[in-house]
Amino acid sequence: MRRCAVALLGQRARRRWLHLIVGGALFMPFWMVGSVVVGVVLGAGGLFDASLAVQFGAYAVGLPLVAVAALFPLARPMSVAAARALCGVPADRFADGPARGRDAKARTAGWWTLHLGAGALISGATLALPPFAVSVMALPFSPALRESELGRLWGLGRPWWSWAALPLGLLMLLTLAAVAAATGALLAREGPRLLGPSPADRLAAAERRAAEAESRNRLARELHDSVGHALSAVTLQAGAARRVLDGGDGADLAFVREALTAIEETTRRTVGELDWVLGLLRHDEAAGEGGEGGPGPGLDALEALVRGAGPKVALTVSGDLSPVPEALSREAYRIVQEGLTNAARHAGGEPVTARLDARTEELEITMENPLPARPPVARPNGGRGLRGIGERARLLGGTAEAGPADGVWRLVVRIPR
Repeated sequence: MRRCAVALLGQRARRRWLHLIVGGALFMPFWMVGSVVVGVVLGAGGLFDASLAVQFGAYAVGLPLVAVAALFPLARPMSVAAARALCGVPADRFADGPARGRDAKARTAGWWTLHLGAGALISGATLALPPFAVSVMALPFSPALRESELGRLWGLGRPWWSWAALPLGLLMLLTLAAVAAATGALLAREGPRLLGPSPADRLAAAERRAAEAESRNRLARELHDSVGHALSAVTLQAGAARRVLDGGDGADLAFVREALTAIEETTRRTVGELDWVLGLLRHDEAAGEGGEGGPGPGLDALEALVRGAGPKVALTVSGDLSPVPEALSREAYRIVQEGLTNAARHAGGEPVTARLDARTEELEITMENPLPARPPVARPNGGRGLRGIGERARLLGGTAEAGPADGVWRLVVRIPR
């Protein structure tokens, strides 16, 4: 277990080191611009001047340029992607998308400057220090090195002193690894604070989750109302036809033919409705942005709906339905459809009355059926239909009330027009 933990820490340190080297590579264009500026100001050789004053002057000029570049929208997504992959920090602690707002942009600029600035120093040390340390460690074994400027600087004419270069060179390498690990840990600690979600990001994420949840709920309602109603109607019509046929030679073939016709019409209509619902799910061009999916069935299809529900359903319409808005027409159709489904499942074959009253200010839908003598068996996962009716009514600013009263189950939905 301890060996696995050490290996994991070593892998994390190496990835963070790589993250710093990536920052150093990204800093190179800014350093080159800084070198040109410093070269012009100091009259030095610019990129080809290896003096420390020019190099660190270019570094100092490049850092403000890095902060300005971090204001571009791509800076935070690119930084978050690199930090998620290489810093060893849980992905959910970072924000998604470009920075929005002054505070988020300032924190992104701070991270960009810290990452590229620290990465430039660590990258430079990574390129320069290992060869130098190896050369120092090779002094005791190479007469040519001992006679070079490095040897004269180190040995000062005393060969026995060159053996001290071995631990010193190793110490240089260990120091570089320790500094890189500490810097990587610093970036990992500061990453969530500088690249984490702002209050605006959290609000946008919450709104996205709410929109996705509403979209899923809407699809669930559409599938439940369309397919559920069709299956219930087909089951009832097929069961009634079977019972009539079981009567023998005196079977009412006209009733059986009517039931089979109703099954055919219901399934044909439901295939079209199912295709419309699948269009909502696919979000293709026919569905349009936001998943509207074109016009679904509306109040003009109520007669076919009632006809497929069976002979014990009576529909009464008061007022003119043609001026009803399309969205309201679709939702009212679904409400009536689900009301018929509930009646078919729970009314025990009792007659169902549906009334639509298209008033000037509101559309009222009333559905009634006598309560059966024997209560229906409750389904383990039941109750979604009435909840869906209530959701549809509330989305349109209306109300839905349902319950038994005086031996009758009554559903009343009022929706403002």
